Amino acid sequence: MHIGQRIKEVMAERKVSVIWMAKQIECERTNVYNIFEREDINTGLLQKFCRVLNYDFFKELSKDTFRRK
Repeated sequence: MHIGQRIKEVMAERKVSVIWMAKQIECERTNVYNIFEREDINTGLLQKFCRVLNYDFFKELSKDTFRRK
């Protein structure tokens, strides 16, 4: 799973703007756009996205990991 792309999709589903998200996770909006390009992400940052979006990316990543075997 391309986690940056998935974060972007969930933000779109939730109708959340990049500017709003940047404020919530306390970073510049350009950093949010950079995150969309990442195939992986550190767990602390991913945890912030989970909390703000009320979405469990960890569960989805886990399912994706075991599905690939």
